Amino acid sequence: MVNTVENQPPHHVVIVGGGFGGLYAAKALSRADVHVTLIDKRNFHLFQPLLYQVATGTISPADISSPLRSVLSKSKNTKVLLGEVNNIDPQGQKVFMGAEAIHYDSLILATGAKHSYFGKDQWEEFAPGLKTVEDAIEMRHRIFMAFEAAEKETDPEKRRAWLTFVIVGGGPTGVELAGAIAELAYHTMKEDFRNIDTSEAQVLLLEGLDRVLPPFAPELSKQAEASLTRLGVTVQPKTLVTNIEGDVVTLKGGDQVTQIYAKTVLWAAGVKASPLGKVLAETTGAECDRAGRVIVEPDLSLKEYSNIFVIGDLAHFAHQNGKPLPGVAPVAMQEGQYVASLIKQRLKGKTLPQFRYFDWGNLAVIGQNSAVVDLGFIKFTGFLAWLFWLFIHIYFLIEFDNKLLVMIQWGWNYFTRRRGARLITGKEVLERAKADDSKSYCTPA
Repeated sequence: MVNTVENQPPHHVVIVGGGFGGLYAAKALSRADVHVTLIDKRNFHLFQPLLYQVATGTISPADISSPLRSVLSKSKNTKVLLGEVNNIDPQGQKVFMGAEAIHYDSLILATGAKHSYFGKDQWEEFAPGLKTVEDAIEMRHRIFMAFEAAEKETDPEKRRAWLTFVIVGGGPTGVELAGAIAELAYHTMKEDFRNIDTSEAQVLLLEGLDRVLPPFAPELSKQAEASLTRLGVTVQPKTLVTNIEGDVVTLKGGDQVTQIYAKTVLWAAGVKASPLGKVLAETTGAECDRAGRVIVEPDLSLKEYSNIFVIGDLAHFAHQNGKPLPGVAPVAMQEGQYVASLIKQRLKGKTLPQFRYFDWGNLAVIGQNSAVVDLGFIKFTGFLAWLFWLFIHIYFLIEFDNKLLVMIQWGWNYFTRRRGARLITGKEVLERAKADDSKSYCTPA
C-alpha cells in the first residue's frame, strides 16, 4: 500500500471469528501492508469436521484444536484478541467488545453458526447438538454414561432405553455419528462389559427427507444407507421429530405417529447463524434469511457498506447459481482468501471479479473402511473413498503436530479397534450419574 500522507497508519482489518473463514483471511493478509486484528471468544481454532470423533471417543479435543496465537505467530502484522464482539457501529467504523471499541477500516465477520431446533429450543436439554468442544464433550458423556448406566440397570425396559441411541438428522454429521456409535457398540466395547451385551444396542438415524445425505447424488445416498445398515444402524427416512421430552421422542412418518423411549438423543438436523447476524441487520439494515444468515453482495460485502464483509456460515451468498452456498469448511476457506485478496487489490486502486466458489465435492465417512465421495466428475464409495476421506481431513488440519497425532491414533484404532479417548470427565460426573440413577422412567400413557 502507498500512503498518501506521511506516517499514515496502515489500513486496519478487523476479523471477527477464528474459524476457517476468519483464519484463512488472516493468513492470506499476513504479508500485506495492513494491520490485522483477529477477535475470537475462544483462543483456539477448532477443526469442526472431526468433532464427531471427539464425541465418540476416537480422538481428544486438543488433537483437532490449534491455538490461534500459535497459528498466527509468524504473521507479524496480526494481533489476536480474546473477546466477544457484541455490537457494531458501521458509521463510526467500530466494533465493540463490551465497552471496549476497536476501530476498523475493513471488517470481516466470520462468526459461524450454531445448531437450530427449528423454534423448539427446549429440545436442546434433551438432544445436544455438535458445534463446539463443549458440545462434543457433552455428547461423549451421554454416550458412554448410557453404557455405564445400562451395566447397572436390572430392569429390562430401562436397560433397553439406556441402550437406545437416536440421532436426529441424516446429513454428514448424523451419518458419521450413527456409524461411529454403531462401531462402538458392536465392535469396540463388545468385550468390555459383564452384565450387558453392547451389541444389543439400537442406533436409530432419523431423516425428514426421503434419503440420508441429501446434498449427495442419490446413488451415493443409497450406498451410504446400505453401509449404515450393514453396521447395524436403523435408518428411518421420511421421519419427522414432533416432540422430545425426557426419555420420549415422538416421531411422525406419513400419517403414523410413534414414540421411542431413549435415554440418549443427539441432534444433527439443522443450523442457524450466530447472533451477530441479527446485530448486523439492526445496525446496517442488511437483510437476513430464515436461518439468520446475512445476504451479501457478489463480492461478499454489504449493500450499503462496501468495507464490511460477511463470510462462512454467517453469509447467504446466492449469486453463483441462485442457491445459497452450503455451510461447509471449503466455502469459508475460499471466501476468506477471496476477501483478503479483494482488500489488497482495493488498496492498490484495483478490484476483483465477483466471488466464485470452486466446489471440490462432498464426502462423508460411514465407518471403518467405508465412506462416500462425490467430486462431481467422479463418485466412489468403500475403502478407497475412506482412504480419500482420511487424506483430506489430515491435509486440512492446521498444525503439523495435530496431523501427526491424529494419523497415529487413526492407525492404532484401525488395527486394534480401540478408542483411547473414551473419557467421562468433569466435576459433575458423579452428581449427574446419581441424577441419572434417580430419573423416573417414562412409560406409555
